[in-house]
Amino acid sequence: MPATPPPLESYVESWTPGPIMAEDPLPTGPVEAFSALLDLPGTAAGAGDPVPPLWHWFYFLTWPAQRDLGADGHPSHGHFLPPLPGRQRMWAGGRCEITEPLRLGEPAERVSSLGSITVKEGRTGEMLFVTERREFRQRGRIRLVEEQDIVYRSGRGAGRHPVALDESAVPRPADPWRLQSRPDPALLFRFSALTANAHRIHYDTPYVQRAEGYPGLVVHGPLLALLMLELPRRHSPDARVRSLSYRLRRPVFSGEHLAACGVPSDGRAELRVATHREDQHATAEVTFA
Repeated sequence: MPATPPPLESYVESWTPGPIMAEDPLPTGPVEAFSALLDLPGTAAGAGDPVPPLWHWFYFLTWPAQRDLGADGHPSHGHFLPPLPGRQRMWAGGRCEITEPLRLGEPAERVSSLGSITVKEGRTGEMLFVTERREFRQRGRIRLVEEQDIVYRSGRGAGRHPVALDESAVPRPADPWRLQSRPDPALLFRFSALTANAHRIHYDTPYVQRAEGYPGLVVHGPLLALLMLELPRRHSPDARVRSLSYRLRRPVFSGEHLAACGVPSDGRAELRVATHREDQHATAEVTFA
């Protein structure tokens, strides 16, 4: 009989990474690059303008040495990476409070700290939820506070994914806010480059099918969140986002047609990403100032 593996909690009992600080001048280049990726007619913001909600993800990037990447393309070591054997990582969701938007072209500071560690029992075994808290400052004031929830497991889990992809089916949501998209490998590659993400599930088809068991390249969870946030930015450009929360539920695959859609009401909006397979691959809630 195989030995029962130790509980995940045992690996992190003494793991207490301290806060770390980073700086970034917030140049306009990343915003211009993501604007081009979205096929916008021009850049979404210029020097001195507010950074669109969640577009701060294109800043404060870290580039580990190539030798420090694991077989899956993720860093083998990192300040907030828990010391689990056979670590598998997934971005589960997060929250963001925007007191006032960050401004492009102004130096900014980010202080990252460990928020919480929680072990939960899932369908395929134990999962470790790690919440990282980030405070962003400009001109000595906290402008934005973010929490990211990352879920880890030790070893591979057996996910439920379609065997084959239908790249012709198009979702037809009735929501008043809609944005259709069909992410292809080139788009995923460009987004990986913009976010310093070397995870092979987003660009290496043989790897993702043989090693991870997915039917195709996986669309980045953060990209789904950004597509949802495009809805209020495009449909209600004068309303400033005060807070938002999002949850990444089920993967979307390259070649599938997706729809970011939403319903505004009473100073807030409910957002989601749908395909012909699922109504809620990702969900978000936004409140306006």
